[in-house]
Amino acid sequence: MPSLKEIRERVDSVQETRKITNAMYMISSNKLRQAKKMLAETEPYFYATLAELQRLMRHIPADTENVYLNTYDEIAPEDRRKGYIVITDDKGLAGAYNHNVLTFAESKIPEPGTELFYVVGEVGRQYFRNRGIWIDGDFQYAAQKPTIPLARSIASRLLDHYEARELEEVYIIYTAMKGALATEVRMDRLLPLQASLDRRTYDLPEDIHEETLLMDPSPSAVLDNIVQPCVSGLIYGALVESFCSAQNSRMLAMDAANKNAAEIVKDLQRTYNRTRQAEITQEITEVVGGAKKRRA
Repeated sequence: MPSLKEIRERVDSVQETRKITNAMYMISSNKLRQAKKMLAETEPYFYATLAELQRLMRHIPADTENVYLNTYDEIAPEDRRKGYIVITDDKGLAGAYNHNVLTFAESKIPEPGTELFYVVGEVGRQYFRNRGIWIDGDFQYAAQKPTIPLARSIASRLLDHYEARELEEVYIIYTAMKGALATEVRMDRLLPLQASLDRRTYDLPEDIHEETLLMDPSPSAVLDNIVQPCVSGLIYGALVESFCSAQNSRMLAMDAANKNAAEIVKDLQRTYNRTRQAEITQEITEVVGGAKKRRA
């Protein structure tokens, strides 16, 4: 059984750790409020971008030739060169947040190392490099400070590789908020444009009025001009979703750590009291025994 001194030292150690986790909880909760505000401000832009892109795709003629519409049907799906943006966090202590993203990425990517990787977040960068997987682009500070310029930088790198025919498909793997506190890892395809897959058989939704669009100088030229801002907007939306999810996961993890520390201190206090009681009982027994010997 540990001594009273050892138990006191253990209690002090747990309480000091609890101060740290409690401070991290407060910081994460504050960042989460900021992140949710950023997310609320971003979502209208994100959904408006999607809606505008879908609106445009409804009016693209079926015979339009453009690199962003090429579905590469002549190449088997398993032979197409793919690029993946994997968004993790720069730090740990966020529960299963980073683990879920990386596990999901490995489950979706058939042969790691044969595809092009673009990693956001220090945790993801270290994870892939430790496994000998080449990273074609990593972006500093994008996980902690998602901004439109950073999203444009990532989109520019991807579009350069895509337009040079080094890639046939581009995907983004990120974590999205699902409700108030729940999160979900997702994989969305950025290129070729998803709406182009069924543009020849697209049925106009009943609540959308059929309209006529004049695309000058040509539908292909219009696509060339809007794809970069649209892809940037989609990447920015994923960065903000991931940032919000990371802060949510870290806040929940630190809250759980605080509760666990409180339980540990409570258990140690019980052990301390039992040990102290046992020592007092032993001392009384020794005193009583000594008194009996003196009488005898």
